Amino acid sequence: MSATESRLREEICRYGRSLFERGLTPGSSGNISVRLDDGGWLVSPTNASLGFLDPARISRLDAGGNLVSGDKPTKEIPLHTALYQSRREARAIVHLHSTHAVAVSMLPEIDPRAVLPPLTPYYLMRTGGTALVPYFRPGDPAVADAIRGLAGRYSAVLLANHGPVVAGESLEGAVFATEELEETARLYLLLRNLNPRALSPAQVDDLVAHFGLTLPEHRGGCGG
Repeated sequence: MSATESRLREEICRYGRSLFERGLTPGSSGNISVRLDDGGWLVSPTNASLGFLDPARISRLDAGGNLVSGDKPTKEIPLHTALYQSRREARAIVHLHSTHAVAVSMLPEIDPRAVLPPLTPYYLMRTGGTALVPYFRPGDPAVADAIRGLAGRYSAVLLANHGPVVAGESLEGAVFATEELEETARLYLLLRNLNPRALSPAQVDDLVAHFGLTLPEHRGGCGG
């Protein structure tokens, strides 16, 4: 095992424990994966609590998604596969059952193309925006087609009645973006029906120009 793979195994366990201890993914819910340089993955095992992962038992898959070593992988492999295929720059994916994001996924007014409004600059800077994917049974291979249908425009998707799935160029980046999505979902629920003041189109344009953001639904020119 390379030093890089060993380090990534430890990082999966460390970030998983942090997410679990802060109540962001209860019980044995949620999963984390990291893509390796050889095209294979490291992924958390099925029915494993993210708070108690063992680096030696992390599932090691080859580039074809076949188990090479470790415990049986999460049933959500189709989900991870589709997002990696759609987001070629992605190196890690975090999927949680975080309370506020799941709650938002059930609300009738949610726009599938933009689940949350631009309440804060960091929501846009971390996630770029979030799409809603219809409900699928956990582990259903059909979810992969729904994610591919987004054509790689979103690094963050919210599975209806299930939870967020976020890709990042590093595991740290994916974790931070997932946390930002959850906090923005919490803000949305706190402010719902209170007519909050979100960022204006001009303020969004400024963020895009200053930080070089790519936002799925951004048209520029202060038009939305």
